[in-house]
Amino acid sequence: MTQETETANDHESQHYHYPVMLPEILELVRSLEKSNADILDCTIGAGGHAEAILAALPGARYTGIDADPEAIARAGARLSAYADRLTLINSYFDEAVARLAHDPDFRPDFILFDLGVSTHHYTESRRGFSFQNDEPLDMRLSPEAELSAADIINRFREDEIADILYLYGEERHSRRIARAVVEARKIAPIKTSARLAEIIAKSVPGDYRHGRIHPATRSFQALRIRVNNELERDSAAIAGALGLLAQGGILAVISFHSLEDRIVKQLFKQWSTERGYTLIWKKPRSPGEEEIVRNPPSRSAKLRAIQARAPEGGSRA
Repeated sequence: MTQETETANDHESQHYHYPVMLPEILELVRSLEKSNADILDCTIGAGGHAEAILAALPGARYTGIDADPEAIARAGARLSAYADRLTLINSYFDEAVARLAHDPDFRPDFILFDLGVSTHHYTESRRGFSFQNDEPLDMRLSPEAELSAADIINRFREDEIADILYLYGEERHSRRIARAVVEARKIAPIKTSARLAEIIAKSVPGDYRHGRIHPATRSFQALRIRVNNELERDSAAIAGALGLLAQGGILAVISFHSLEDRIVKQLFKQWSTERGYTLIWKKPRSPGEEEIVRNPPSRSAKLRAIQARAPEGGSRA
């Protein structure tokens, strides 16, 4: 579930995406001083981080996870030159990490989470992640997910919809929006992203409707998170991955909103206090100005990293 945006290069932008905070990720990987490292990428997405890491570490073995079968196919094509060092797993990352924990020989030296969804999902998936286009209101990362966004919008009670928008989107007009949704679906089922965005925009106060961000932004985020159970999966997967790390290994997480970052911060604090892990930085890193100019959506990214206890006599990054 990576959040990568298109490069400025016209040829690359047709196929690939720019991986967020790549210099910082490569800095962490290289600090291990281990060219044959085992890497676990829990959100391989378009494969941008993977491609750079595989190129930088010629002996690395790379395992990539993604719930979206389309993402797995794209990553496989992009990384075909590294097929002999690459393993791809089509699964939600919490489920994959739980399975990998049963393999006593699998202890990665570096684990990466790039939370959120990719630009591909917004621009090309036609699953209703974006309100910029008129698409089916789906938002499932995996076709095996139980509920779609349309199921929630058309079947859930008004108070349930309001709670989802408030808890997962921090939407202060959640009750007004939920009321408008329930009234609108009495006329006809709400099946597309464009119709839902229009209903939301009409239901909120004028100053909010014409504010800095589109009035449907938080609601769409909330629905996507609920459809894919993202926060629950984030917590389970990151906790499981912390336990997977090899001695002296590093786990890095890029998050894009406060709900995600809060989970990461709390887990890292717990593992540093109770397990002797070491925080790489006291505060999260943010993208540099050059990256933000080149890749505006990266401006909300936060990178946190933690290192497992090193072997006796070993050194830390």
